[in-house]
Amino acid sequence: MKKILIGATATATAAVVAAGMAGAVSAGAAAPAAGPRPTVTADVPDRGLRQSTHLTIEAATRAAQATLKAAEKENQRITVAVVDRNGNTIVTLRGDGAGPQSYESAERKAFTAVSWNAPTSVLAGRLAQAPNLKDIPGTLFLAGGAPVTVKGAPVAGIGVAGAPSGDLDEKFAQAGVASLGG
Repeated sequence: MKKILIGATATATAAVVAAGMAGAVSAGAAAPAAGPRPTVTADVPDRGLRQSTHLTIEAATRAAQATLKAAEKENQRITVAVVDRNGNTIVTLRGDGAGPQSYESAERKAFTAVSWNAPTSVLAGRLAQAPNLKDIPGTLFLAGGAPVTVKGAPVAGIGVAGAPSGDLDEKFAQAGVASLGG
């Protein structure tokens, strides 16, 4: 008889616990939703921030197209790349008939020009004094890259590759810079 009583008591206890849990779940489900949590914001003082100017995709595309047109006028098949201040590619256009090597070369020339804020033809001359410059990843010290500046600070780079000489590549890159009004 003791066994039956314990079994009955355990069953009754389990039923009470289950009913209590079901009540808690339904009570929780019926509870009104909490109000919106307040948003915490803070204005950061300007002394810790720096604003920078960036070339838009529209401006980069316009510059790349102007560069291609300048090359087409001279019957040259080139690739043009426009990178932002950080060296990230904004747009690359490969002209009809441009060689396969021109794509990467144009991007690397643009990166080099913006990194040093100088035309790559000028930078190529520095290799005589510092030959290890050529070992910096992503750079290419051949004529054909031109920086885009605002108030003297670099905001983008235009790189061109594929013409028979670096001088021509750089001439076309400068046409892209000029199309931006700078």
